[in-house]
Amino acid sequence: MPKLPRASGDRHVSAFKAAGWQVNHIEGSHYILIKNDSEIHLSIPVHKNKTLGVGLLKKLINKAGLTNEEYLEYFYGK
Repeated sequence: MPKLPRASGDRHVSAFKAAGWQVNHIEGSHYILIKNDSEIHLSIPVHKNKTLGVGLLKKLINKAGLTNEEYLEYFYGK
């Protein structure tokens, strides 16, 4: 299995948006994403010059109902 990318929160927000999630609102430094057909929301921290931890990314991917491979396709735009 390929490694999950180490990137800033805003880059991961873009990947989740490509997967059909949309920014509902921002609370401080956290972007709250929703999806029309889901009651689940994702809270992604976007801190300047900091990467999102792999553990948190795995939890977000799982909560979004994606596999790591599916997420990587959205992240890299394949």
